[in-house]
Formats: sequence, C-alpha cells, structure tokens
Amino acid sequence: MTRLALILAILLGGSLVAVIMAVAVGSVPLTPAQTLAVLTGGGEPLHQTLILELRLPRTLAAFATGGLLAVAGALMQVLLRNPLADPYVLGLSGGAAVGALLAMLAGLGTLMVSGSAFIGAMISTLIVFGLAHGTGSWTPTRLLLTGVVVAAGWGAFISFMLAVSPTEELPGMLYWLMGDLSHARSIWPAWTVLVIVVLAAMPLGRSLNVLARGPMQAAALGVAVRPLEWTIYIVAALVTATAVTVAGSIGFVGLVVPHMLRLVLGNDQRIILPASALTGGILLTLADTLARTMIAPQQLPVGVITAMLGVPVFLYLLHRSR
Repeated sequence: MTRLALILAILLGGSLVAVIMAVAVGSVPLTPAQTLAVLTGGGEPLHQTLILELRLPRTLAAFATGGLLAVAGALMQVLLRNPLADPYVLGLSGGAAVGALLAMLAGLGTLMVSGSAFIGAMISTLIVFGLAHGTGSWTPTRLLLTGVVVAAGWGAFISFMLAVSPTEELPGMLYWLMGDLSHARSIWPAWTVLVIVVLAAMPLGRSLNVLARGPMQAAALGVAVRPLEWTIYIVAALVTATAVTVAGSIGFVGLVVPHMLRLVLGNDQRIILPASALTGGILLTLADTLARTMIAPQQLPVGVITAMLGVPVFLYLLHRSR
C-alpha cells in the first residue's frame, strides 16, 4: 500500500467514526447499534427522524464545510507562499458577512441569506483581485496587503451595521458572524464543490509543489506560473465562498489543518490536499458536536469551539516547529 493510500485509509476511518459519533450524540443519545440500524435503513421511526432529518444533514454540512476551509487554506498558503495564510486573509469572509447581514436586515429567508453571502464573497474577490492587479501584474505581497485592507473596510462596515441594527436582529447576526451550522440544510453544493476541487487539484500537485518553492524556480522547470496562480486564486475564492455560504465565518480550520498536516506529512500537495479535506471535515464535525452538546439544550456557535481548539493547537505547533 502506498503512503498516500495508507494516509487516506486512516483518515477515511477517522471520518466515519466522527460522523457516527456526531449523529449518535445529542440531547437524545443513541447507542452505536441504534445509530448503525438507522444508517443501514432500519431502526425506530423516532430515531430515523432524529438522525436522517436533523443530525445527519447538519453533520454532513459540517464535514463538507471543514473540508472546504482546509483545502482553501492549503491553496492560499501555496499561492502566497506563507504558512500563516488562511482562507479569509483576502477579505472574502468580510464580503460574505456584509451580504448575509444585509439580507437579514431585509428580512429575507435562509436561502436568500446564503445566496447574498455567496454574492458578497464573489464581489470581495473581484475587488481584491482588481485592486491588486492594477495596471500591471500582481505579486503575493501586493495581493496580501490588498486583501488585508479590503478586509478592514468590510470590518468597519459590519461594525456600522451591527451598531444601527434593531436589537431583535442582533443575536442571529452575531451567531452568523461567529459561525453557525444550526440552519445548514443544503449540503449538496458544498459536497459537489469539495469533491470536484480535490479531484481536479490532485493532478496539479507536482506543479503546486514547484510553485511553493518560488515563481522563478517554477518557471525554470516549465510551470506556467501566472495561469496557475490565477487558477489557485479563483478556486480558493470559490471554495471559501461556498464554505462561508453554508456556515458563516468559522476561523482557524483553514489555518491550523494544512499547517499541522505539513509538519506531520511533509509538503507534498498531492498528499496535503486530500488529507486536508478529510482532516478539516473531521475537525469541524467534532467541533460542531461539542457546540451542540457542551451546554445543552443551548447551543454554541461552532466558530467559538474551533477558536478554543485552534489557538492552543496552533501555538503548540509553532513551539514544536522551532
């Protein structure tokens, strides 16, 4: 068995365990036998409703969102050649947040809020890319600085909207900003984007490995640097926008997971990308399970859990990498 196959087999096993644990744990705990009975087409009607209509859609949405954020983080770290880059570094989450909050203030439904978030993320992508490109070519440093400035602008606009919003709208808006999977029901767009991006990116693994060493080395080895960088940026933006549309702004997944895997598995993108998709899914699935059960019957925003887990893990990784 090759190294890639062994790693993926271990992560697939962990993914299955995480999903079964997530659908079994809750205000009405289920035994492993009851959970497996429902997942295999049997079980009691109450258990079927609880798992198939409530817990399983949320769990699958959490897994897909975590995978998307981790893959986007891995791609951004290659594009910017910065191990501390994350999917939100270019201001996509700010644009998505503005779109979602405007939809909430307009009293639109969940579907329109998600659609507005996606549109906001795409508008932010166009603004950052247009400003960073200017009349000439862009560099990773220029792109990063432009993204930071645009993100600061979105942050100011978000603060203004929160300050002038009606009091009854604030809890929902704040939960969305902290990351919330309680209303995530449409899972197929996220899963479709995740599978397509991972399958399409793996053949580009060698080119991504060379690009991570620098554009001059990549060009010397025959890599079409500029088209590849454009492709990475567009794909990372699409993946991040899809993740934010499903669950709002969830931090640290796209930063910690690729960085952790790179320290453990090396810097081969042919391994990092699929491993990031599975590890990110496992992490966010377990974090959402904690968010649902930690102070039950109340629920925490999953972004709070990922921050509580991500900060100490990342500090440990930085200390270990010295």
